[in-house]
Amino acid sequence: MVTIWKEGEGPVITTIKSLWSAANLPAPPKEYVEWIPGQSPLSTPKEVFIALVTYLVVIFGGRELMRNREPFKLRTLFRIHNAFLSAGSLILLIVMMEEVAAFYLRRGFYYSICHPAAFTPTAVTYYMINYYFKYIELIDTVFLFLKKKPLAFLHVFHHSATALLCFTQLEGETSVQWVVIGINLLVHVIMYYYYWATAGGAKIWWKKYLTTMQITQFVIDLFITYYATTNHFFYKYNINLPWVKDCTGGEGAALMGCGLLTSYLFLFIAFYKATYKKKAALAATNGVKKTN
Repeated sequence: MVTIWKEGEGPVITTIKSLWSAANLPAPPKEYVEWIPGQSPLSTPKEVFIALVTYLVVIFGGRELMRNREPFKLRTLFRIHNAFLSAGSLILLIVMMEEVAAFYLRRGFYYSICHPAAFTPTAVTYYMINYYFKYIELIDTVFLFLKKKPLAFLHVFHHSATALLCFTQLEGETSVQWVVIGINLLVHVIMYYYYWATAGGAKIWWKKYLTTMQITQFVIDLFITYYATTNHFFYKYNINLPWVKDCTGGEGAALMGCGLLTSYLFLFIAFYKATYKKKAALAATNGVKKTN
């Protein structure tokens, strides 16, 4: 057995707790660190539905209000927003990986994605923070319509559906969700840094590779989530294969995860083709014209 800290006692989160205590800050209310449906913020289907409908009304209504107005610059606010999400994603990624390491290194990969005990109280707190980040990320779209940028289907669908996805995984108590959340946080550290830097005037050449990273993210996500989900259903219906064991979590949450992540993969591949393949083709065509 690997010697490592216990769940909830990683070095970074321990330091954060010590600093919090030294500053004499009050402990957060129970419903903010434990998932309590009906008490924790945005913890019921009705609340989530109202929040997402409000998001759609605000962004499409806002786009109409901006139709005959000059776009806002909002550079400073936009940079603050992106810096917060990049830094916040990095801190959350670090403390969450500490928690994952505590049970992964002791008990192995299958335990970490399928055992009910891997859905630890500390992990739940991190999943909740990630879930609430998804509502802060909806402000991305507010910046788009205020700056009179197009509201692409991929952007609107991905932002709203991901908030719903995170809600279903908390409700379904899926242990595998740390894989999806962890990779997504890593992508967001880089992505929000990119937007922060370019809003300040930086010229960054690797946006194409950021999209490639997002596509790779979904491929890994789907491999792991399909593995966990098929194991659960194979076990349930007595399909006896050497590697099959049960995998915890609500079936609805599992199917929702597989379905949405699959749609993300195809949508991002389509975006990549439309954006970068088209640009490459135009550049090649222009090159031929200049030569002629």
